[in-house]
Order: sequence, then structure tokens, then C-alpha cells
Amino acid sequence: MRRYLTLVGVLATLGGCAALVDPFQREGTYVSTGVNDDNLRAMIVNPVDLQHGTGPADTLGVTSATAVSRLRNDNVKALPDSTLSQIGSSAGSGGQGGGGGGGGGAAVGGAP
Repeated sequence: MRRYLTLVGVLATLGGCAALVDPFQREGTYVSTGVNDDNLRAMIVNPVDLQHGTGPADTLGVTSATAVSRLRNDNVKALPDSTLSQIGSSAGSGGQGGGGGGGGGAAVGGAP
């Protein structure tokens, strides 16, 4: 019986060795060579675009490059002061707004 268990153990161990072989390297496995490049070449309109891309005609790269240059050189322009809204403004007399305190009446819950 001990011999049988040893044989089963050896076979189970050797059966695990099959997992050490890369499944893509096994015989009979499909290997694609250059398929992605071939598909890109078939779909591309202008072959020069494979060497360097092109941007939309209506973008201003100079404007963007200038902004990035200012950011890198720590020379960022301040945002314009917008006084279109008074939200959050601390200026004023402080009496604006409505709805005074209301008055009198019976207390809720019977408390004086």
C-alpha cells in the first residue's frame, strides 16, 4: 500500500510539471506575427500618420505651449478679478436679506 501511495504522489507531482510550460509555446498553438501592425496599415488613411500624428486643424498649439511654458517657469498669470457675482462677498452693511425674527405666539410643547 505504501508503494502505491508513493507512485500516486510521484505521478501527481509530475502532472503538475505540465503547468511549467508556457501555454503559448506549446506545439499547435496559434502564434500571431505582425497581425496588429498589418491591421493598422490596412486602416490608416495616410501612411505618414504612422510615423507622427496630426492634430485637428482648428487647434492653436502655440497658445497651449505658451501656457505650459509659463507654468513650468513659475510665471503663471493671475486670473482676472470677476465682480459679476456678490456671492461670498464680505462687503456691505450686513443688513441685507429678509425675514426678521417673527414674534410672540405660543411656545411649542407648552413650555413658557
